Amino acid sequence: MLFGMLSMGSSFCFLYINSVLLFTLRSKQVFCETSCYILLYNLLFADTAHLLSNLLLYLLASLRIRITYYACGALVLFSVFTATISPLTLAVMSLERYVAVCYPLRHATIFTMRSTGMAIALVWAFSFIHILIRLFMLLYVFTKIYLNLHINDFCSKEAIFFAPIFDDFEDAYANTVFISVGVAIIASYTGVALVVRSASTDKASARKALHTLLLHLIQLSLILISTLFSIIIVDIARTVGRLSLMRVYNVCFVCLSILPRCLSALIYGLRDQTIRPVLMQNLCCGWRCSVFLNKSQ
Repeated sequence: MLFGMLSMGSSFCFLYINSVLLFTLRSKQVFCETSCYILLYNLLFADTAHLLSNLLLYLLASLRIRITYYACGALVLFSVFTATISPLTLAVMSLERYVAVCYPLRHATIFTMRSTGMAIALVWAFSFIHILIRLFMLLYVFTKIYLNLHINDFCSKEAIFFAPIFDDFEDAYANTVFISVGVAIIASYTGVALVVRSASTDKASARKALHTLLLHLIQLSLILISTLFSIIIVDIARTVGRLSLMRVYNVCFVCLSILPRCLSALIYGLRDQTIRPVLMQNLCCGWRCSVFLNKSQ
């Protein structure tokens, strides 16, 4: 119970921070016209929606509220849909940073508002196709297997995608995401790191850029590992009891569902010199946070 309260408290705290950062990214014209901030808004919007859906699923499980398969399926599909957007957006953001650092003179012509919007549309289209495939598979399973109207256990991804066909699809999808997005981001940020290391500019700025790259790689790793959440829970459920399973579920919920969706606010909201003063002022509800603002000046 204590761990559950801590999980919920941290979730609502980061949900508030994400919401304020979303508002901040629409409060200034420069945030609406710069490609990196547009991509950040898309990433943060998907992370916030995913965090909301996971919180709702967590509350239903904690309160032991049983709902119908159709309602649970809609919640789970929405959660999976928003989860797919984040790693793909990170891949686009890595390419944008690669072009900005390695080809600064061509960055403005490559990553225009139109091309950035097209990249975001492709990300959402791929995520939508992924959900359509899962939906058709789910409808096929429902026509072959008789199910009670209400779920016997708590609503979760594992309760909806229980058939062996979903395990095969999950493995194929996770491997595809791991390979494609991982290669794109590692290759892009390796190129950026090499350029930053060889540059004869301010060493403090170079170290900050390298730290940001490391945080991106950590965020990507956590998001990609979260695709293995179902595999971990299913394997553990076969060997432990319900109480131990719930404890493992709580730990995985915090480490794999909450933490990756909160790193965007920490990486950009606190480290970005343009966002931080506006964000801190909005977090304080219009009051001036002198400590953070003085550091940013």
